[in-house]
This record gives sequence, C-alpha cells and structure tokens, in this order.
Amino acid sequence: EGSRALAGIGCHFMAMWMDRDTATVCQMGGEGVSWVGQSQFTETPHVFANLGDGTYLHSGTLAIRAAVATGVNITYKILYNGSAAMTGGQPLPVELTVPQITQQLAAEKVKRIVVVTDDPRRYGRNAGFPPGVKIRHRDQFDAVQRELREVKGVSAVVYDQACAADTRRKRKRGLVADPARSVVINDLVCEGCGDCSVQSNCMSVLPLETEWGRKRIIDQSACNKDYSCLKGLCPSFVTVEGGRVRKGAGVTLAPDDVTAIPSPSLPPTDTAYGILVCGIGGTGVLTLGALIGMAAHLDGLRVQVLDMTGLAQKGGAVLSQIRIASAPESIRSTRIPVTADLLLSCDIAVSSEDGAMDLAEVEVTTAVVNTFQAPAAEFIKNPDLVFPQAEMEQKLKTAVGESGLDLVEATQIATHLLGDAVFSNTFLLGYAFQRGYLPVTAAALEQAIVLNGVECEKNKQAFSWGRLAAHQPDRIPKDTHSNDTTFSQTLDEVVDRRVEYLTAYQNVQYADRYKRLVAKALDAERSHEGQGQDGFAEAVARNYFKLLAYKDEYEVARLFTNGHFLSKVNERFEGDFKLKFHLAPPLIARPDPVTGRPKKRQYGPWVFHLFKLLARMKGLRGTPFDIFGYTRERRYEREAIRNYETRVEDLIRRLDGANHGLAVEIASLPEHIRGFGSIKIASLGRAREKEGDLVERFDQRSSDPLSVEREGC
Repeated sequence: EGSRALAGIGCHFMAMWMDRDTATVCQMGGEGVSWVGQSQFTETPHVFANLGDGTYLHSGTLAIRAAVATGVNITYKILYNGSAAMTGGQPLPVELTVPQITQQLAAEKVKRIVVVTDDPRRYGRNAGFPPGVKIRHRDQFDAVQRELREVKGVSAVVYDQACAADTRRKRKRGLVADPARSVVINDLVCEGCGDCSVQSNCMSVLPLETEWGRKRIIDQSACNKDYSCLKGLCPSFVTVEGGRVRKGAGVTLAPDDVTAIPSPSLPPTDTAYGILVCGIGGTGVLTLGALIGMAAHLDGLRVQVLDMTGLAQKGGAVLSQIRIASAPESIRSTRIPVTADLLLSCDIAVSSEDGAMDLAEVEVTTAVVNTFQAPAAEFIKNPDLVFPQAEMEQKLKTAVGESGLDLVEATQIATHLLGDAVFSNTFLLGYAFQRGYLPVTAAALEQAIVLNGVECEKNKQAFSWGRLAAHQPDRIPKDTHSNDTTFSQTLDEVVDRRVEYLTAYQNVQYADRYKRLVAKALDAERSHEGQGQDGFAEAVARNYFKLLAYKDEYEVARLFTNGHFLSKVNERFEGDFKLKFHLAPPLIARPDPVTGRPKKRQYGPWVFHLFKLLARMKGLRGTPFDIFGYTRERRYEREAIRNYETRVEDLIRRLDGANHGLAVEIASLPEHIRGFGSIKIASLGRAREKEGDLVERFDQRSSDPLSVEREGC
C-alpha cells in the first residue's frame, strides 16, 4: 500500500510477470533511475527497486548515487547471492561481501541499511558492518520493507541468500553439503489450497491427483530445500530430519542383456543432420546436447552445438540445436535453418511451443517426447490448472505425423528403474538411439557419459534401459507403469468409499446422514423430466462429503496416526530420522504482527502422542465440550454443512431438464472451499458469492423453462 516496485536486469525481472505489483524494465545500471523523473508527477510517495549483486557490482552503484543526489524516496532491494544467477550461475568477477556492500552504501549516504538473511548468526560483532546497520531474519522481510518505505530519502535492504536453484545444482555435484532435512506433505491432511505455492513460489510443489481431490506433493529430486513452503497455513507439512531420500537399489540390466540389443541403422550424415533438444532449464537438457555433441566428436564427425537458454536458469524453456555432418562444409550455419531431423524433447510442454514447432515438419522430423507432466509456473497462481496433455499430444501429431511421434514415459520409468527422475534424459537418449534417430554410435555415447563424470554407471544403465524400452518394451518391468491410486469409477464406488471414511471420521450415524441426502439426489435425477442427464447425484456425493469431513484438530490428528502417513514416509526415506511438525495450533498460536496470519511453530516427535490422544477424542466433535468448535473457522464449517443441505434439498425439489446443468454447478461449489484458517474462510466467502449468482440463474431457469431455447438462439 502506497508503494510500488521497479524491476531491473536479472532474476527479479521475472517479478513483472507475477502478482507482485512490479513494473518497468531498464538498462543495466538504470535500476530505479526512472523514479527520479516520475516521482514529481505521481501521488505514490515511495517505490522499491530490485537490484542483483552482479548488476550492483557492474553499474548499480551509479543508480543508487543518482537517487541519493536527487533525494527521492526509494528503497533498493539488493539480492546478494554471490553469482550471476540469471545467466548460468557464474561467479562474480570480483569478490564482494555483504559487509563491503553495506560499507559502500553508507559511503554513498544511504540513510538506512538493513541486512536480511536466513541465518543472522553467521555475522558476529566484528563482521565489518558500518554503524547503524541492522541484521534481521528473512522471515521479517515484509516487516523490514514496511519500515523502510516510511524512510524519507534512499534506504536499502540487502537480502543475503544464495540462489536456491544454483545451490541445488552444486549439491548434486557434491560441491555443497546437502542438508539432511526434507519436506514431506501428508496428502490426506492437505486441502490443495495452494497456499504453500503462494508462500514459496516454488515449482517443486507438484499437484497430486487422489480419490479425495487434487492435493500436493514435494518433488524430492527437484527440491531446492529453501523451506519457504513451510510457511503455508497448513498442518500437512512435516520435515524429515536426519534421514535421506530412499533411492532404492535400482534394477540393473545385465551386461549380456545389453550386448544382446542389436545396433540400429544410423541416419546418414552426408548432409547436416539437425537435432533439436528441448526441455526445462535445470533438468540436464544442455547436458544431453553436450553428450550428443561429444559423441559425434568421438566418432570423427563434425558437429556444431547452439544452446539457447533464455530464462532456463529459472525453470524456463531451453533449446539446444545440434548439427552433425561427415564433412565440415556440410554445416554452413550453427542454427538449424529450416527443419530438424529429430526433436528430442525432455518436456512435452516445451516441445509443443513455437520454438520447437517451427522446426518440425511431417515426413521429415521424428520426435521422441517425454510425456511427464512437469509443473507449469501458472500452477502457482492457479491451483486448479489442468495440464493440457491431450492438446499437446495432438499438436505434436499434427506437426510430425502420427508415425513420426514416439511418446515415452521416461520420467516414470527412470524413477522406478534407477531411483531418481534425474536419469530420465539419458533414458530418453537411449530410446532415441535405438530407434535409429541419432547419427552416432552407442560406444561414443557411453564414452561421452563417462567423460561427463556424473553418476557414470547409473547414466549408462539409464541409456541401456532406454535402448531396451525401444527394442523390447515388454521387457520393461510391469510395475514401472503402476499407480497406487485407484479412483472410483462408478457412483456406488464414490459413495461406498465416503461412507467408510465418514464412519471412521465420526460414526455410523454421521455416514448415514451422508447417504440419505445422496440417495435423495439420485432419486430426483433419475425421475426428473430430462431423463438421461447425470452428474448431479455425483456432485452431491463428492461435495457433501467434502463439507462433512472438514479437517478439524481431531481429524488432522487421526490422519497423522492412522498409519497411512508413516507408511509413506518410510517408503520414501531411510536412515535414522525424526519427524518435525509445523503447526499453528488454534487458541495458542500468535498472529504475525504484519500479516495477521497465525505464526507456525516447529514441534518435535512428541506431538505424535498428542495426536493419538486427540484422535480418540473425536466423539467431542460438535458437542458443548468441543473447545475447538467455538472458533470462527469451525462455526463457519458447520454452517456451510447446514446451508448445503438446505440448498441441495431445494435443488432436488425443483430439478428438471432445464436447470440440471446449473444444479450440478451449485452442488459442486464446495470443491473450491479449501485450506485452513483464514485461507478457508476466504474461500468460503468466494464460494458464497458465486453461489448467489448461480442460484439467481437457477431461479430464472426454473421459472422460465423456455429460457434454454432463447439462450440457444
């Protein structure tokens, strides 16, 4: 309120595409300078300007000097991560420490300087800061910003934290210690509200489709271990302390099985053979291009590799164009001029974008595509985002022809066989080779894997498994494609599962209450004038259950102690580990002074005993002895159940062929009521607003059955 943010050059430029009220772009060294002229012609009293440490070192100090000279009200937010993170994580040309930056800022007459960091203890009394510099924890960053925007003149906050994506890469290479602390989500407790994604802005929080709706799961292979997701107002988050992700022994392909795989015919290289490798930045796409390039070199071929990274460092699309030929004169340009011979896609979404589609042609291009649904950035803002898998597959079929497209479950297979999704790219490489789409030999590709020096044996195994999958797909272990989630196929299955759940949730009488309303909805749907329409009874069955099974303290405790969660943790982790729970208990959790949200605290394994006690006290639910039932959230939840029952009874009485579709929409509204605490209360409010509009239309449709025909006209 009263402030805006200005973007610059670097990672923070991407804030312009997010809901951060960030505007404008400038040249390097011009961060915030536009405010010098604008500030005299606007009612906005103050702005923030983003500035990376690489740009600060290059020319950012000039922008700060200009702001100080003109006396404008501006706060520079300087991200210190020690590298040019946006363009590949290169080290800065000159070592510049946080104390040195604050010394420079003080010398430039910046009025107030604050350093925020995830570990304030790293700086002692003699760290070298100038007088007046405050050191705060990064959790207080919002409060710091609110304080600095009131400062007249120029202020600065130095955010001291290494780039999370770059740190993850260094951990994989063994250059940085990997914290023995991982985040897991109890999917039964999770409401799928997406607040964890909002708080962390992290794409390692993936959607998980379950019988009970869309939930969340942490991708342990891609997790940056930033832990910001723990700030989500949700009790489903638990940290595993001291253990490690269970990789499994993997399934080893015997040497005799490898040698038994016949060598394919290689495509000719008398003219330049073009390969487009594409995928998401940070997943080894460029490494795949480098392996192919090195293999071509080892085979005595001429090769050119052109990498186009763009925003790939931050999870954006990355393309690698490779041209291979027997004679150097056959390669007249590094870029593939018209059409690629092979589209090797590590991500189906990237391969269906214009950058890849522009180089695809029917009967010329063959495509090998990983079908894994990697998370899109839009999922962070839209928790209901549906991945358009079918549309993407159709687009690829149109571009290269159905016979020229190989869709491969590379990530699922590699994860099962080798214990980690990181090997999916080399699996895909082996598959493409065995199909005869790569003009290099298997020996050269395996030698390139060895020269790369990272997980050599497992990558060679992944390459061989990919070859076998292309040659004899029936040899791939059947449970590779298994899914431990079996969804209800009929309305009877939907109801039976929920009756069983509600009986465990409360008692038989509670489950009978559910069955009675669903039975009424089904009878009405079967008997109304527009017979043949369905969906209303199922909408009631799913959504009435969702309201009845609200996750109060007793239910959260039951879902942590019924064995499901511990079983999943033991499947995913090994070693001597302990569980830590991150909770904001009602009645005792203190609100954050800035956001007003309850502050979460970490609790040790002892809380499991409390959970067991609470789970046995579920009989108190809804009685005068239910101390949690007096909170605003619980009162709203019980009111929502009563309102839904009344609304559905009314829909049942008036259901007919004309208003059936609207009745389904109204009955389905609870699917959007999610979360805990203020998150859930806000979603309840939004659902009520939408219900008012739908009910008004339902009333009109019910009183004027001819309106359907008029709307159709």
